[in-house]
Amino acid sequence: MLTTLWLLLSFAVPVLGFYVSVRCPNGKQCQRALLSNNDIFLHCNSSGAQWHYFFLQDGTNWYSHPRSVSNIEIMPEGNILIKSPLPSQTGIYSCWDKNGSQVVQYEIDFQDVSTLHITHRGLGQKPLQNETLSLGGEEIIFTSWEPWQDCNCCGKPGERKRLGYCYIQEPLEKPLPCWLYLGDARLWSSRMRPEMQVEACNVQCETSDGADITFDNFKLSEESGSAWLTCPLGSIYRPISWEANNTPLTWQGQLSGQDVSTTLDPSNGGRRLQVFQPAIYRCFVQQELVARFNPRPDPDMLEILQTEEAGQQLEAGQAWKGKADTVLKGLQLMLLVGAFLGLLGVLLKFFRSSQSKRRNQTLLVK
Repeated sequence: MLTTLWLLLSFAVPVLGFYVSVRCPNGKQCQRALLSNNDIFLHCNSSGAQWHYFFLQDGTNWYSHPRSVSNIEIMPEGNILIKSPLPSQTGIYSCWDKNGSQVVQYEIDFQDVSTLHITHRGLGQKPLQNETLSLGGEEIIFTSWEPWQDCNCCGKPGERKRLGYCYIQEPLEKPLPCWLYLGDARLWSSRMRPEMQVEACNVQCETSDGADITFDNFKLSEESGSAWLTCPLGSIYRPISWEANNTPLTWQGQLSGQDVSTTLDPSNGGRRLQVFQPAIYRCFVQQELVARFNPRPDPDMLEILQTEEAGQQLEAGQAWKGKADTVLKGLQLMLLVGAFLGLLGVLLKFFRSSQSKRRNQTLLVK
């Protein structure tokens, strides 16, 4: 029987972006259930490490070079990165040093995240109940729960989640992740699925805006009327929260049908968000702001606005020109009136001067 040793701390301290680091002590064999479609690091503390792996559903070949599988990448330190692991990649991952000695071995069950069963305590929803593997059988199918993750908000109402994995246990035996137990057996049950449970939380803690905040913009697709936003550094294994125009987007709102303008993607714990309305969206990872998404201005709308603005400016210019013409005509009229009055004044002055001279001449004659 394999020794089930695991460093859960490796899940609490993510490394290298949003990849989750999984560790097993040297010289040990570790079993673990994880979720498909979520990137994972497997550690091997050995320089010049060589990896060998065996897929249970294949059941025929050992692979000795990770690069022969497109989504497995060996890192310079000897660790391997499995990007978007598939359920079919459930199997054995063995690390050997350059002397040909086994350093560590992982038995990983990548449970199908597309079958994830989600419940919210605040809505009175219940997790899956235990069942027997077969009618009248003694093997029990149950959910093994991880610890609750941290609350996704600080100092205000938020939510926290925990992940549960399908396990099978025989009487007097240690339980095994479902597909490690089944191996290449073609058996399926609706009970054999991973789970995610969510509940409300409100904790006091210190937080600050992240040192590196991503700023991006988005545009709703004309075909779907929506856009997908991805929260950097997010993972289903970490607390994530979203806001739309400073309004929290919650699992409770989505599962209850109250929030219809957005959709949190369950397959990655809400790392991706589908939006149907323009708004300012912000995402937080472990209570810290990591990204802000602004709606991209529509070029057609910009053109319409520019045309309207140009039309308004033209109308304003024409109105101003009309007013200017009126003022100019008024000034011209005033100048004409002024010139007329000035000429009239000169004529009157001349007329008065002529009358005065005639009077003087008349007096002299007498």
